[in-house]
Amino acid sequence: MELDEVFEYYSRPQVAEEITKYCRGRWVAIECLKTAEAQRLFVRYWKRGGAPLTISSPDELVGALKRFKGLWPRSIYATLNVYRRIEEASDPEDPSNIAYTTPVWDIDGSLEEWGLIVEAAEAILSVLEEEGVSKSVYLKWSGRGMHIHVHEKAFSQEVLSKHNPLDIAYSVVEYVLRRAEGRLREVIAKSRDEERPLKVENEVDPKRVFTAPLSLHRLLDSCCVCLKPNQLSDFSPDWADPHAFKHSSDWVFCEEGEADSLAIEAFSRVKGYPGWPGVEKPTTAIRTVVARPTEPKRVEQKLGRFQVMALLQAARYFLLTENLDMAKSFGLNRAIFYAWAKRRPRERVPPRRIPLEKKEVAEEEREGRKMVYVGNEGAFVSPRGWFVIGDTEQTPKDYDRQIARRIDAVIPYEEAWEAALEYLRSQPKQYLLDQQKFFSKVYEPVRDKFIEVVVKKLGKQQTFDQFLK
Repeated sequence: MELDEVFEYYSRPQVAEEITKYCRGRWVAIECLKTAEAQRLFVRYWKRGGAPLTISSPDELVGALKRFKGLWPRSIYATLNVYRRIEEASDPEDPSNIAYTTPVWDIDGSLEEWGLIVEAAEAILSVLEEEGVSKSVYLKWSGRGMHIHVHEKAFSQEVLSKHNPLDIAYSVVEYVLRRAEGRLREVIAKSRDEERPLKVENEVDPKRVFTAPLSLHRLLDSCCVCLKPNQLSDFSPDWADPHAFKHSSDWVFCEEGEADSLAIEAFSRVKGYPGWPGVEKPTTAIRTVVARPTEPKRVEQKLGRFQVMALLQAARYFLLTENLDMAKSFGLNRAIFYAWAKRRPRERVPPRRIPLEKKEVAEEEREGRKMVYVGNEGAFVSPRGWFVIGDTEQTPKDYDRQIARRIDAVIPYEEAWEAALEYLRSQPKQYLLDQQKFFSKVYEPVRDKFIEVVVKKLGKQQTFDQFLK
């Protein structure tokens, strides 16, 4: 579709009304092509450093599209969170500002295997029905997958007052995925598309956005249509033809309190969203991805120094605090720092010695910013609570992408993680609390032979000093 056709489509009253209903109270993102050559760009603020992008009326939708016309606006997305107030850039950062969060199961695959996507949706719907939730459920065909939503107002205010809505939504999605995992794996095993294999994910996240009803797909000549569960057996992808779509406006209906029992049970099992900055969650509260198992690539049995540093630093922080998410953030932060310091040796800042008063991890204000110390090694922390270098946060998701996945291409990550923990437990505790000793006594001896020295030989109950000789 050309740009004028895109504007004509979004000017249709039904389209503008449906998008507005979904986006009202949410943080909006408009995906733009930027140029006719399709360079992707997300717009999430009215202007740089200004208020978050919002849409509360059809006129605002048209106004937003006109404002960013030069960037070739194409698709409309909005957050899972509905906010009490969303006027300033800081509003989405406040957990207490979340009024509702929509539980969403993300089923992704290829257009050619849309029948399998429907089967996966049926598996999730079956569990929801068993849990007594059906009237408040709707589905969205996004173009290459389906999103299953439980309406955010299916939870009573009594339940929402006890836990953050994001914790409830995350727990509900995770709990249902775990219950449906067996059947989902049977469906996913049928997938044969290597480029877009079928997968089902829990992607509940504070800033995660999903396609608005009737939004155009970013690339395909299709739109996002909604349907209720009783329509799924009749569905086919041609419903998403933007020139003649078949769409149910009944997605707005729900029964308040219908999902209360599910929320209570799910939260008791999962314990909420594990990604809140500085908040420790049980290791069982993990984001589930149900996908076809694949053989990891074992090209060469060697890990890069960057990954070894990040892994050992993360294990170091975890042993001292038992906070897994912050450990991941610290591990990636330190790996980036040492890589930077190696290139600029003259600019390297020596560790600051502070009295720990028997604390292994301490905090202080330095240069007007919060700094967290592990022993005598300090790193700045962002306002959201993650370790940061400059203005860039190092989040657990970043660690998983840059460190865990790359380690897993050589050796199963869980095996490497357990070996790192066992290795560090064998070291004197003062080595974990001293920056220079950790680098020279712990990291340097294994940085080029982590698998050979740590993973393989620790399994034989030998001490590290014995097999280093």
